[in-house]
Amino acid sequence: MSKPLNESLQQRLDSLPAEPGVYLMKNALGQILYVGKALVLRNRVRSYFQSGRGLSPKIRALVTQIEDLETITTRNEVEALVLESNLIKHHRPYYNALLKDDKQYPFLKLGTNEPFPRLTVVRQRLSDGARYFGPYPDGTGMHHALHLIERLFPLRKRKNPQFRNRPCLNFHLGKCLGPCQGLVEQADYAKMVEDVADFLDGKHDRILTRIKKEMASAAEELDFERAAKLRDQLHSLESFRQRQKVVGDPEDDQDGIGMAVDETRAVFQVFQVRQGKVIGRLVFTLKAEGEEVTDLLEQFVVQYYERTENLPREVLLPYKIEGESALAGWLSQRRGGKVVVATPQRGSKLDLIRLVSKNAEQELGRLKLVDMAESRTAATGGPAELARALGLAAVPERIEAFDISHLGGTDIVASMVVFINGRPAKDQYRKFKLKTVLDNDDFASMREVLMRRYNRSREGDWPWPDLVIIDGGKGQLSAALEGIAATGAEPGPIFGLAKREEEIFLPGARDALLLERTSPALHLVQQVRDEAHRFAVTFQRQQRGKRMTLSLLDEVPGLGPARRKKLIEKFGSVAKLRELGQDALAKESGLPRTVAAALYQALHAAS
Repeated sequence: MSKPLNESLQQRLDSLPAEPGVYLMKNALGQILYVGKALVLRNRVRSYFQSGRGLSPKIRALVTQIEDLETITTRNEVEALVLESNLIKHHRPYYNALLKDDKQYPFLKLGTNEPFPRLTVVRQRLSDGARYFGPYPDGTGMHHALHLIERLFPLRKRKNPQFRNRPCLNFHLGKCLGPCQGLVEQADYAKMVEDVADFLDGKHDRILTRIKKEMASAAEELDFERAAKLRDQLHSLESFRQRQKVVGDPEDDQDGIGMAVDETRAVFQVFQVRQGKVIGRLVFTLKAEGEEVTDLLEQFVVQYYERTENLPREVLLPYKIEGESALAGWLSQRRGGKVVVATPQRGSKLDLIRLVSKNAEQELGRLKLVDMAESRTAATGGPAELARALGLAAVPERIEAFDISHLGGTDIVASMVVFINGRPAKDQYRKFKLKTVLDNDDFASMREVLMRRYNRSREGDWPWPDLVIIDGGKGQLSAALEGIAATGAEPGPIFGLAKREEEIFLPGARDALLLERTSPALHLVQQVRDEAHRFAVTFQRQQRGKRMTLSLLDEVPGLGPARRKKLIEKFGSVAKLRELGQDALAKESGLPRTVAAALYQALHAAS
């Protein structure tokens, strides 16, 4: 690259170890821009700064902002992979590819750490001894499974008993065995819990075998009511299993991963195959800007399995990746048993990969149609295009913009406007009166306002922004970052917008970014910035008008603070008071005649 390196960075490059580990690239403010891993740190990190190497546009933009780097050596590549995953999850670096739908997908939690476990939907997996199944990007599939489990397995539903000395309605409806009232043995309940776990793991044959044996036993004992219930369970399970597509041998326990890539994203499909049947189909996307498909594939696999509990014995990939052996070692550690990572070349496994990849291509085509529909209007197309232009991992839903307004250094105020999904959310606009800045200092004003705004999120009062726009150039942006840093919060995506050429200044970047003049992204940015300016100027004028009004009213004899406040609340401005004649002023203001006369004289002497 042509960018000259500072002395400190050059020294770090010269002293890089030839060992496996993790590297963290930072900007001038010390913010982590990117986290990566390498089998040989020296070779991998130096390759970013070699002018002859073909880098993607996103990585070229990253390199221009690197002012420092840190390395952490590990004993092997598996440890490096685990450490990289943890650091990315903790710091969420700007240039790391993150799953687009990075919200917390739901899990099904089976509280096997309890005497009588129940099944619940949760958003976070904890290290609490319970068993977790998921995540489930498709909520419909998860709720279908829940509905069937409720019919087949009467687990307890309530966290605490509804009644002290009798079972609740769920027991009488056959939806619970009444463990809270001691109506079922713990050992019998535990067998049912194991069946639920097997069902969610896709091990249906084991459940079917047990039900058939119990049904035969109940018939022999002439317990026809129990046999009938078991028969209904058997039919429901077999019907559910027949709806699942058979793709392989009954012994197959594998995940087939397919991918499709265009110029902006990579779409991944995961087919979960258990006992030769597809029990789940999951869809994810990653931001892509020219990265190698194998790099995107490895990043996805690590992020997906870092949050997944139901690991198979075999993971099938469409391309061979560099860290395949490290990935297999890490997955084996997580599963507690051997996991094979393979790239099929022939046979039924290759057929599975082709099937999954075809589904990924279809999903990518669907997303392109959605993009085309969204781009028809700037209000909906703008956020997506802006995310692409800035290299954001996700389309920003909540965009906030800040502007400072004053007149000759007096009546300094600031505005915060909020756009959600490309449209103004006026109920969430906020105004700021500067508390610590008394003169004409836009930088200090921006620093105070951003510090106050981010403190409100840290205190849990306001939601966090997905993108922040600062009205101004590098100076205002730096001041805003200083204000955010003072709160201890991460700034997230943020940029300064200079009015003259509509230049976008990103943190740590030397050169400004210019958007296409006709792009929906630029139209959205201009709309948000102009709204922030309008809101700030309007508030500043209101403050100035109030100050002038109060200054004039201060000079009227007999017009104390309480009377002044009532006048402002009732009439709103000096102009409204001036429109009244002396008699009307005395009557409508409710003031004593002598005070009203003095006010009338003061108003018209100043006009």
